[in-house]
Amino acid sequence: MSTYHPLNEAEAIEIARTLDGVFAPGAELKCREIGDGNLNLVFHISDPATGSSIIMKQALPYAKVVGESWPLTLDRARIESEALILEGKLAPGLVPSVYLYDKDLALTIMEDLSDHVIMRQGLINGGRYPLFADHISSFMAQTLFYTSDLGHNQQEKKLRMASFINPELCKITEDLIFDDPYTNADTNSFEDSIRDAAEALWNDGELHLEVALLREKFLTQSQALLHGDLHTGSIFITPESTKVIDPEFAYYGPMGFDIGAVIANLLLNYAAREGRDSDEAQREKYRAYLLETIKNVWNQFHSKFLALWDAHGVDRLAAAAPGYKANYMQRLLQDTIGFAGCKMVRRIVGLAHVADIDKIEDAAARERAQRLALSIGKSLIKQSRKAATIDELIDTALSASTAVKA
Repeated sequence: MSTYHPLNEAEAIEIARTLDGVFAPGAELKCREIGDGNLNLVFHISDPATGSSIIMKQALPYAKVVGESWPLTLDRARIESEALILEGKLAPGLVPSVYLYDKDLALTIMEDLSDHVIMRQGLINGGRYPLFADHISSFMAQTLFYTSDLGHNQQEKKLRMASFINPELCKITEDLIFDDPYTNADTNSFEDSIRDAAEALWNDGELHLEVALLREKFLTQSQALLHGDLHTGSIFITPESTKVIDPEFAYYGPMGFDIGAVIANLLLNYAAREGRDSDEAQREKYRAYLLETIKNVWNQFHSKFLALWDAHGVDRLAAAAPGYKANYMQRLLQDTIGFAGCKMVRRIVGLAHVADIDKIEDAAARERAQRLALSIGKSLIKQSRKAATIDELIDTALSASTAVKA
């Protein structure tokens, strides 16, 4: 099978049999296609007799969510595989192990995480993950620091950047997050009940300025190797374990984009509680948990990143210049808040939404959640350049939810 073609389940099984030390010869393997994402085929292959299993992910030459009219490069499979391997070295235990990458088939074979749940669904169900803030802050601190000019030889970094030029997937981000939601684009998708809110986005000049500044950073800043799509649908989780998956959008960009993506998706679930918890006391209790998690994610990232900088920084001037570290971290917080706001807005009016909100059955509750998410997102974008602490983000969420109740 040297020529690319989308695999079927029988072909996936035959490839699985060729892996060394995974399945016994002649084992009765079972396969099912489980891909529910926007871009790929995903096969789960297992041996019921032994419990051994793998995940096989194949890139399609088009966006699955749209169809063949939206072609995409297959090189994203290589980028994903190489990113996972590098992240596994920089943040051990926090990504799935990669067993094989097949360039011809745009295929990555990796560790099965079926004993975990997708974090988005876990949060929808009201799950609590006491180690998540520790795990995800470690993942981000280690992968971002060690691929930045602060923690990686600058010349070697420039050479590595060439392996992660990802123009087609970056184009998706550039359009769907930083452009389309702010104009009457064909790709936008929203319910008629919030058309007034969508049109308000298109006519908000103050908002457009802030989004343009954030877009400029996404286009021009190559601070570190980003995961590029670090939402709760790209995280497998249990109360004891966190595994980051799907870095096919990986490229060198502004660090705050990854951190902001995590925070945005926690805030989207915060907004979704409007239709997820019928009991107000229960709703507020879970929202408090989400806000505390957000605060812990940032604070732990902040302390771990600075500790890495102190211990392993390679840039003498950046380490020695008075006030530089504090200035750097404040700018990083501001970027994080702004990018979080952009990620929230696009998930309400843009092409791809989140199940947290879209799957709310009660139309009135769903509309409240949508409007709350937009309110928080817009506020974060507008306040980002002036933000000094993570508490300001928390206050924005609290104020917006209070306004919804009023």
